[in-house]
Amino acid sequence: MPLGTNNTTVTTAAKFIPELWSDDTIVAYKSNLVLGNLVSKISHTGQKGNVIHIPKPTRGAASAKTASNQVTLIAETATHIDVTINKHYEYSKLIEDIAAIQALDSMRRFYTDDAGYALAKQVDWELHLLGTGFQGGTFNSVAIAGNPTYDAAVIGGDGTTAWATTTAGNATDLTDVGIRNLIQTLDDADVPQDNRVLVVPPSQRNALMGIARFTENQFVGEMGGANTIRNGKIGDIYGVEVYVSTNCPVVDDANGDLDQRAAMIFHKDAMVFAEQLSVRTQTQYKQEWLSDLLTADTIFGTAELRNDAGIAIIVPS
Repeated sequence: MPLGTNNTTVTTAAKFIPELWSDDTIVAYKSNLVLGNLVSKISHTGQKGNVIHIPKPTRGAASAKTASNQVTLIAETATHIDVTINKHYEYSKLIEDIAAIQALDSMRRFYTDDAGYALAKQVDWELHLLGTGFQGGTFNSVAIAGNPTYDAAVIGGDGTTAWATTTAGNATDLTDVGIRNLIQTLDDADVPQDNRVLVVPPSQRNALMGIARFTENQFVGEMGGANTIRNGKIGDIYGVEVYVSTNCPVVDDANGDLDQRAAMIFHKDAMVFAEQLSVRTQTQYKQEWLSDLLTADTIFGTAELRNDAGIAIIVPS
């Protein structure tokens, strides 16, 4: 039977068909958020005050005991590290009634998920900034044009050569030798062997795949799924867990090329993340705008606990 010529189609009826948002909204290429889960964490939820004092005792030395003599007393006045809780970040959207009525529920789910991601990314960024102060470096609380400088960092190729901050930079990919030298630097500083992690940008995952020691370790003898990828973890090398994060900062060099990034190897006690208000989501109807105001916020503080328990590593982007 021939088709009619005056049918009502999706084209002619377009004005009567609502534009719906997909239920399967996907946030493409979400960054792996890792640092907030890899450092020491203090829950200060529900507590008052804006400074936390963390005692910092020094290690004592053993003394020989001689017969008929008193033991040797160790005199020490412990110092402390202050964690100032002064970071308050928020994410807000004003959703008009007409949008809320016509859109699917996935719109609000997207915004709440996006808010949590944005706030978590900010936490990671603040911890990355602390890495600029490792090994006696200058802590950059405010990055230059959003790209922090690292004046005590080393390059990935050998793990010992200082990064050249006054030129175009001399960053090199991580190598087996470089990783072993980085581990030795932590060993020489008497940093505990456990709870060490290496956080790298995606370019260095590619470099690591070319290191036989890394690839062999991921496929040999780990029973029970111990090498399952989770939260950015891609494996371990020489007992150091390796994580990939797209939040590794682009660094600032003298030429402004922005073709290098900062990786880090550190022990979890190198930094602390103190959370006074975990991510909170609130909504309020604004009649004057005929809209819902959606706001998510968090309050936290960060601090370096042990300067020699971490190393910043500059690598190519």
